[in-house]
Amino acid sequence: MLNIDIQNEVNIIFEEIVAIRRKIHQNPELSFQEFNTTKFIQQKLDEVGITNHTALKSPIFNSEEYIGVIGVLGQGETSIGLRADIDALPISEETTLKFSSLNTGIMHACGHDMHTAMLLGAAKILKKYEKSLKTRVVLIFQPAEEMLPGGAKLILESGILDKYNIQAFFGQHINPELELGKLAVCNGPIMASTDELHITINGKSSHAAQPHLGNDVILASIEFIQYCQNLLVKFKNPLEAAVISITSIQAGNVTNILPDTSKLLGTIRTYNQDLRNKIKSLIREHAPSIVASYGCVIDLDIVEGYPPLKNDENTTKFIKSYAAELIGEENVIDAEPKMWAEDFAYYSQTKPSTFWFLGVTEKNQEIFPLHNPKLNPVESALKIGTSLFVRIALDHS
Repeated sequence: MLNIDIQNEVNIIFEEIVAIRRKIHQNPELSFQEFNTTKFIQQKLDEVGITNHTALKSPIFNSEEYIGVIGVLGQGETSIGLRADIDALPISEETTLKFSSLNTGIMHACGHDMHTAMLLGAAKILKKYEKSLKTRVVLIFQPAEEMLPGGAKLILESGILDKYNIQAFFGQHINPELELGKLAVCNGPIMASTDELHITINGKSSHAAQPHLGNDVILASIEFIQYCQNLLVKFKNPLEAAVISITSIQAGNVTNILPDTSKLLGTIRTYNQDLRNKIKSLIREHAPSIVASYGCVIDLDIVEGYPPLKNDENTTKFIKSYAAELIGEENVIDAEPKMWAEDFAYYSQTKPSTFWFLGVTEKNQEIFPLHNPKLNPVESALKIGTSLFVRIALDHS
């Protein structure tokens, strides 16, 4: 490896990295609407002379403006990809920070402002040592991680990365449940697949005192929910992880009328692609007959979400080694796989890839989890994530 004091290089520009994070945090944009964030990222890359181009036009908002940025450093026939997501969430901020969101009802409550700042910081350092890179480095500032179908999927399908011959992808995510100074990573599954359930059960309304004259959509809904839970007990290996959660039920609004419609929302999550397919198949096969026993009809829409995110064994070994050198072996821990979901999974399906969690909470500090309006990551964590991106790019080949 080139003899560079990476941590010192990061310390030199740390205030700039913090300023970038705060600028992005103060001006959050929702998925597929990251127009100004995209321009800001390009401005920062242009300032240090990094070749870059925009990634996509929004498939949802018919705008001529682009979202997402691809930056390129170094030369060579092969590349590695470093990815940061750039979108925010429809959450009203409650942190009272001086750099709180200026966009009402929108907040970087998932740390994507941190991710973007770390990759921009790494980009500036890597430009300084560009001639020493062993391979090209592709910087992926990706839009729309938070909304299906996911920016990663669209970027890969567009073919804009094909010419770079990327051999491995790397990405990271802050984790407020993890102590500052720690990094968590594991081989194999680290995040689950996610599919959405959108269900309408239609029956016949009746007076509550005469239930025999109608078709009870509430009882049919209960039966369907119970089937989903029984499915997890009787139709899968108990050693396999899977979750079916019904997160919303909307039916009726008075005490004396049985409604004619029940609407349900939910999610299916697992690390096993075969099990994922089996669960969806069983629900599609049996749901109609379950509600039919109550004289009802079901409109079932299972929206396919992100696949399971699985880390490659070899690239994960690299990350563990690099991280141990930067923060000490005792601070690199085995990640507990989460039933969260991440569209980085699409990259991991194409090439050996690794995704890890970065601790951002002081010891004894109150934990505000991801997607919480009070999320406030400790900014010194930016040093670790930036340093690791630099280390990967300088030494990976």
